[in-house]
Amino acid sequence: MTADPIAETVASLMPRARAELAELVAFRSVADPAVFPKSECEAAAAWVAGALRTEGFQDVAVLDTPDGSQSVYGVLPGPEGAPTVLLYAHYDVQPPLDEAAWLSPPFELTERDGRWYGRGAADCKGGFLMHLLALRALKANGGVPVTVKVIAEGSEEQGTGGLERYAEAHPDLLTADTIVIGDTGNFRVGLPTVTATLRGMTLLRVRVDTLEGNLHSGQFGGAAPDALAALIRVLDSLRAEDGSTRVEGLAADAVWEGLDYPEADFRTDAKVLDGVELIGDGTVSDRIWARPSVTVIGIDAPPVVGATPSIQAGARATVSLRVPPGQDTAEATKLLTAHLEKHTPWGARVAVEQIGQGSAFRADTSSPAYAAMAEAMRAGYPGQEMQTAGQGGSIPLCNTLAALYPSAEILLIGLSEPAAQIHAVNESVSPEELERLSVTEAHFLVNYAESKRG
Repeated sequence: MTADPIAETVASLMPRARAELAELVAFRSVADPAVFPKSECEAAAAWVAGALRTEGFQDVAVLDTPDGSQSVYGVLPGPEGAPTVLLYAHYDVQPPLDEAAWLSPPFELTERDGRWYGRGAADCKGGFLMHLLALRALKANGGVPVTVKVIAEGSEEQGTGGLERYAEAHPDLLTADTIVIGDTGNFRVGLPTVTATLRGMTLLRVRVDTLEGNLHSGQFGGAAPDALAALIRVLDSLRAEDGSTRVEGLAADAVWEGLDYPEADFRTDAKVLDGVELIGDGTVSDRIWARPSVTVIGIDAPPVVGATPSIQAGARATVSLRVPPGQDTAEATKLLTAHLEKHTPWGARVAVEQIGQGSAFRADTSSPAYAAMAEAMRAGYPGQEMQTAGQGGSIPLCNTLAALYPSAEILLIGLSEPAAQIHAVNESVSPEELERLSVTEAHFLVNYAESKRG
């Protein structure tokens, strides 16, 4: 077999990539000043900007977006007449959650059992390194054959829409012939996968009030309405007996027609405890890629330690609803709000506030860019063919880009395969996946340039 010089170059660059990823992971870049100081995100943005300048990018800028976050932008000019490819990643991360549950410090890249652990290692600081590796390999092997734009977002995990609104106000900034979103992942390690669909998301905060103040549960319990109990009733109404999402008026019976996700594999990937049933009906693929899914992601309640015998006067929760392609997120928000209000018991006062939203996305996998990517994945993953899957998560920017640039082809790849445990404790990235996907992206840029010349 003929050696692949791009693959050889990427392999030689992996030690440098590990050192750089360690530097980037060290920034506690959670885009919420209530969690970590804003200076952490600003420092990460400055690091990304510096990396682009080092690679020869022009017009490098740290953009102040309307939600208070910063996105980093730069352009690497290609040959005259070459197509333009936009490469996307985000440098902000999810909070580390329970730091004591991490086997190594969350903001210290640590190698263990062949994987690199750290918050953002896969989602999505590793994605930015993937872009850098691909470009470095091309520069070492004849040059980058396309004009490349890079945009690194600073608040993707918060869903506050800063970059979307900035792009809408500056529509010429991110124009491209094709867009590679480096923020999804393979179906599993070693199986090259493009993501064809993303579920949208709406995030609501619901508050229930019943009393002017907390009361002694012995003196008033049994007649005084407990706001926490009322909230629990409301939240329980969002699921059927089998655990399926149940929001009145919202369809939940769509069928996924792509890659099958065997239930046994899902139980392993999700680390479901022995004897615990999966929730919902239909195939696993139906449930996580084609149907709505509700999750209570936060609830204010008295902690067990230090709890007093009190009836709660008020309680609140944050509810996330994932919305599949084909369903309108704004309409789903209205239906969820109406459901929460209708199912609040005992005449309790209820207030529902939307705090985040993103639309679902469906890619056109018949486009020429997907043919170029399929060929590239054969190079990055010898002996494997490109697979097409869905993803239950949301990337709100995708729909903004699709609306702004309707002729642009959008592809979604990335490092967040199931073993990466993104958003959970002990997030990690497979260095082999980083290497192979960097090779893939480099070949894609070559293939895409050739297809445009032809």
